[in-house]
Amino acid sequence: MSLIVQKYGGSSAADAEKIKNIARRAIATKKKGNKVVVVISAMGDTTDELIDLAHQITSQPDEREMDFLLSTGEIISSTLLAMAVKSFGHKAISLSGGQAGIQTDGIYSQARIRSIAPQRILKELDRGNIVTVAGFQGVTEDNDITTLGRGGSDTTAVALAVSLKADMCHIYTDVEGVFTADPRLVPEALKLKEVDYEEMMELATYGAKVMHPRAVEIGQIYNMPILVASSFNDSPGTVIHGGFPMEVRNKVRGIAHDLNVAKVTILTVPDRPGIASAIFEPLAEAKVSVDTIVQNASIDGKTTDLTFTVARNDLRKAMKVVDSVAKSIGAKGCANNAKLGKVSIVGTGMQNTPGYAARMFRALYDAGINIELITTSEIRITCIVDEAKVPEAVRALHKAFELDKE
Repeated sequence: MSLIVQKYGGSSAADAEKIKNIARRAIATKKKGNKVVVVISAMGDTTDELIDLAHQITSQPDEREMDFLLSTGEIISSTLLAMAVKSFGHKAISLSGGQAGIQTDGIYSQARIRSIAPQRILKELDRGNIVTVAGFQGVTEDNDITTLGRGGSDTTAVALAVSLKADMCHIYTDVEGVFTADPRLVPEALKLKEVDYEEMMELATYGAKVMHPRAVEIGQIYNMPILVASSFNDSPGTVIHGGFPMEVRNKVRGIAHDLNVAKVTILTVPDRPGIASAIFEPLAEAKVSVDTIVQNASIDGKTTDLTFTVARNDLRKAMKVVDSVAKSIGAKGCANNAKLGKVSIVGTGMQNTPGYAARMFRALYDAGINIELITTSEIRITCIVDEAKVPEAVRALHKAFELDKE
C-alpha cells in the first residue's frame, strides 16, 4: 500500500463544488489502495480578504494576531473537505497544522518548519481516514500559530510527504504541469514530462509560479519525487525528481520570467573596505531581500556606483534605508527604477557548455531589447530588461532555443 500526499491550491478550492471535486479525487486515489493525506490552501481569495479585513480594523495589525487570523482560511478549507469526503460515504478527519505535528520557529508570517511529529496523521491513516491538513501553518514550541509565507501550502505538503515517508507528493493546481515557458505568453510552449530538482528550483526562484522554491528545495534534500498536475482534469503532469540525464538534446529546458523587479543604484559610492556591509546589513535588518548586485569597477580608485535589485513591493522600504545609508557613507545620492522585469534561461545541460550566453544576448538584440543587468548561476542566465519588453523577450528566447520542438 502506497502513501500519497496531495496538495490543492486556492483556485482548486474556490467554491463548494470544487471542494467536492477534490474529495472525489482523494477518494479515487484511496480506492486504488493508497493511504491519502490532502493538504489544502484557503478557498480562492480568502487570504487576501482576511488581510483587507484586518487593515480595516487597524493600519498596523499585530503580527501574532495576523498569523492567527490568516491560519483560519486553511482550517475552513480542510474542514469542508473532510465534510465532503464523509458526504460521499468515506472516512475523513481534518487537522490543523499544529494537530498534524508541524512545529515552526517564531517568525510570524515567514515561519520555517523546525520539525514534524506525524504520529497523529499516521494513527488516523491506520483508522482508514483520508486526512485533510490545513496548509500554510504550524505552531511554535509555545503553541502560538504561525504561517509559512508565500507558497506555504506547497512547503507543508512536501515536508509532510518527507516526514511520513510517502511514496510521492502530488501538487495539484490550475495548470497541467511545468511548461517550457508561460503558455499565456507562448501558446506553443510544451509541457515537460520531467524536470530536475535544480532546474525546477531555478525556474521557481526566477518567476515560474507553478511551485514555490522552498518546497522544491525540501524535495531535493530528501529526494522526494513531486508530481505537478491539474486539479481539473486527468492529464499527465510533470514529475520533479533527481538524476535527470544531462546530455539532453536541448540543453535549455525552460524560460522563466518575473515582473516583480525594481532596481536601486547608489551613486558615487566611496571605494573602500566596509562599504558593502554598511549598505546591505541595514537592508537585511529591514527584511529587504536583495537579488542581483552589480558594483562597477572604480575608475579613479576612489568612487564607484553600486546597483542591486529588490522585489517591487520592497522598493519603498529599500529606498528609505539606502537614502539614509548614502548620506552616512558620503555617496552622492540614489536612483531607482520600478519598471523592470527579468527573463531567464534554465537548464542543467548548460553547465560547462559555451555559447548559451551569446545566443541569449543575440536573440534579445535581434528583438530590440536592451539588457539592464545580467546575473548567472551554473545552470541559469538572467537578464533584467524593461518590464514592457518581458513578454517579447520570453517569446524571442523560446524561439531562439527551439523549445517548441520535442
